Amino acid sequence: MNLTDWHTERLADPAAAPLRVPPTRRLIDEALRDLPAPTDPPPWTHRLLPAALRNLMADLGLWNNPVPQKPSAHLEQTLAVLRRYGWCRTQNTTVIGRLCIRDAQQLLEKTGHVTPTARERAVAYMQAALAEAGVHMSFFTWNDLPDQEFSAVETLTQRAAHLARQNGE
Repeated sequence: MNLTDWHTERLADPAAAPLRVPPTRRLIDEALRDLPAPTDPPPWTHRLLPAALRNLMADLGLWNNPVPQKPSAHLEQTLAVLRRYGWCRTQNTTVIGRLCIRDAQQLLEKTGHVTPTARERAVAYMQAALAEAGVHMSFFTWNDLPDQEFSAVETLTQRAAHLARQNGE
């Protein structure tokens, strides 16, 4: 290829360039549909069994311990737990069983769905997602803000899971 051929190839018709169209909700839903589904959140009864009893039952073949998840799956499970049991602003579980983000993560760790190390990495991704949004406070303090809504918690968790997937976790 000589120099003039290269120059004419680079000068493509601007009308031939694809238009940059902002993604619509339908396109986003289609993209999310291709993602692997998160594993099921633990049932409420898992809270009733201490880890020592679960491990003994697993040794006897009466119980199957869950496989610990990587941070992206843990964040998806956290969101699934919050959707299933309900979300609250406080740092405690409510009387009717609603959980804050931290308690949902603690439930997953307590029931063996995540290791403490993977949970810490998931927390780091949540902090990174908050920092991207210009929020410089811990995620549990942000969760407890009086005007906080569950939609913001969903967005944070989904963005953190996306960041974790981008890093291969």
